[in-house]
Amino acid sequence: MTAPLPLAGVRVLDLSRVLAGPLCAQVLGDFGAEVIKVEHPKRGDDTRDWGLRVGKTETAYFNSMNRNKRSVTLDLATAEGQQLARELARQCDVVVQNFKYGGAEKMGLGYEQVKALRPDVVYCSVSGYDRHGPEASRPGYDLVIQGEAGLMALNGEPTQPPLKFGVAAVDMFTGMYAAQGILAALFDRQRTGRGRHVEMALFDCGLMVSAYYGLEALLMQKDPPRYGNAHPSIVPYGVFDAQDGPLIIAVGNNAQFERFCTDVIERPDIAADERYRTNVVRGQNRDTLVPELLRELRARPRALLLQRLAAAGIPCGEVLGLLEALTSQRAQDAGLVTQQPHPVAGQTHVMAPPYRLDGERLPVRRAPPVLGEATSEILGELAGVDAGRLAALKQQGVV
Repeated sequence: MTAPLPLAGVRVLDLSRVLAGPLCAQVLGDFGAEVIKVEHPKRGDDTRDWGLRVGKTETAYFNSMNRNKRSVTLDLATAEGQQLARELARQCDVVVQNFKYGGAEKMGLGYEQVKALRPDVVYCSVSGYDRHGPEASRPGYDLVIQGEAGLMALNGEPTQPPLKFGVAAVDMFTGMYAAQGILAALFDRQRTGRGRHVEMALFDCGLMVSAYYGLEALLMQKDPPRYGNAHPSIVPYGVFDAQDGPLIIAVGNNAQFERFCTDVIERPDIAADERYRTNVVRGQNRDTLVPELLRELRARPRALLLQRLAAAGIPCGEVLGLLEALTSQRAQDAGLVTQQPHPVAGQTHVMAPPYRLDGERLPVRRAPPVLGEATSEILGELAGVDAGRLAALKQQGVV
């Protein structure tokens, strides 16, 4: 980008692993922060061993949450590793950690301990459950939280058992919420000079994901029905089968419904039926309406329906496979998938940040790092570790 990135000059110490914490730090890196990711010298982040391998130390899973970072290896089970981490924290504006409850404190890296070194630090703790509640020490896992937060109960078709989201949605929402909290704290620090402790719990964020479903459950005092690909409040809205394949139709208001009936499926009588005149009554009578619409849609080819829907100003689209979506002209035009150089694989795919500022997409400044690629450089710059001491630390397994 031609202008400096918004977080240029901000330094982040990423002590987290797996997904929520690393995603939070990646967002800060996308906006220009220098992100130092601390990992175990041998194992690295757990996700370096999850899924499909890229090179020797990365996987597609790891790469999805760790662009725009530098990797430093430290064994935080050792006193020297902990001391070096504290020295790095002292020189960082932000610290992100998701150790088990009390784990950071045992290593001398808890909020109060880091605050004593850097009074204006913005420190983010990511945990499974409320750190001020009776379940503070419980570990948090996305799948467990999806069940406990009621998300699996609202997902999928009504005839199916409870179903998790295809991706780790609670982890991802928590990471994004955590980044928002850190950005707010950094903004406040600009005004007051004061640091903050941002605390995020997966369960809290998982409950927020329930959104309007959650509020409807409270209103009804029972679980809302599951609608699968349909919408609980809007009809017709979802995935429908045309003559030659599925398509998505999202009729958002009554005017669109009238055009849908008249111009798309050529059934103005349906639009005129009192049972279907408004969205509220369409929702109440979906059991008779939807089968009628399906008969009309299945009698027409998908391309014709998409053409008519677009001409009528009704939101619509194809149902693509994931590879189709990633390699689509739409994704290419937007620059959402990049190829980055890799020291072993030659090149590797890296998603671009989803943000645009002043018309420009935020860049992939650094490909996801090889394990420990910046250890000597960063420890030399920030902790004063010379070549002789670095060699000794390597021999001891600290780095």
